[in-house]
Amino acid sequence: MGIFLKPIDIVDDISQEDFREKYLKPCKPVVIKNMAKKWPAYQKWTMEYMKEVVGDVVVPLYDSAKADPAAPINTPTTQMPFGDYVDMIQREPTDLRIFFFDPIKFAPKLLDDYIPPKNLMGGFLDKYPSMFFGGKGSVTFLHYDIDMPHIFHTHFNGRKHVLLFEYKWKTRLYKLPYATYALEDYDISNPDFEKFPALDGIEGIECYLEHGDTLFMPTGWWHWMKYLDGSFSISLRAWDKSWAVKAHSLWNLTVQRNFDNFMKARYKKRYMDWKERKAVEKANIALKRGLPKK
Repeated sequence: MGIFLKPIDIVDDISQEDFREKYLKPCKPVVIKNMAKKWPAYQKWTMEYMKEVVGDVVVPLYDSAKADPAAPINTPTTQMPFGDYVDMIQREPTDLRIFFFDPIKFAPKLLDDYIPPKNLMGGFLDKYPSMFFGGKGSVTFLHYDIDMPHIFHTHFNGRKHVLLFEYKWKTRLYKLPYATYALEDYDISNPDFEKFPALDGIEGIECYLEHGDTLFMPTGWWHWMKYLDGSFSISLRAWDKSWAVKAHSLWNLTVQRNFDNFMKARYKKRYMDWKERKAVEKANIALKRGLPKK
């Protein structure tokens, strides 16, 4: 059988009414081709421009290695001056990524280069955009965002391959307990179904982003991303109106994260081994029961 991947909906432009009825309310991803073409960033945001305005601030870098059992989530592998890193990803493939980088702190003029799509929805955190840089071949592991936002993810200067899965598939994706990411022992783009049978038959969405494309990812959607070129993206985040989603976000950010970090620090590998066993057990049970129900 395998994983069933549907192509994503793609629109050039979209009205507020169509966006809300077709994508926001049903929580369905879509790629908007022309949104960022109206931004100054569409022309300005080259690699050289980013180097010029951000400067040589030292940035944390992340690789594709399996997480250290004793380290808090999102612990960097190494660090490097920003300009040197940008030169490297233009020059050669690397699995090193910049993850959740806030460039506004170092280059507030970037605020003038993009326009949050308030014509489509509200709730944007205008002053806190996140940027992500990656070398050719680097991969962002399968996860969903801990604070449960809606995300408008716009890509620049290259291509990116994206796989998306609805939140309901979390157990079949081998979600780790007290975490927002999946078991890191499989490659979701080419899984071994004998070792990870719960992946067989799950449904997802596939898309490829090019310069200026904006991907709308609704709250709770799992995503895996691979940089096909040295390139970067910006994520504009907006809160969902649902108090249930807000409560889930608060739980993730406070109780769950703090408990998980405490257990990692105290029990290290023993705790992580337990988490991985539970992820496999729950995935096998969900598969046997035919969950989630269609």
